Amino acid sequence: MQTLKSMTPEQRLKKAFELSAITKKLFLRGLKKRFPEKNEVEIKTIYLERIAQCHNSNY
Repeated sequence: MQTLKSMTPEQRLKKAFELSAITKKLFLRGLKKRFPEKNEVEIKTIYLERIAQCHNSNY
């Protein structure tokens, strides 16, 4: 928490974008591992469906 408090708002925003990108990469990697028989298009479809489900649950 102390590290976050010492960062500027711009630095915190950049870090949030960085962490979001890392999370998305890990999620895609996990989907590929879970569904090795699926091709890239099918993986991308699953990815987008799951992201949409998470997004909609916030409202």
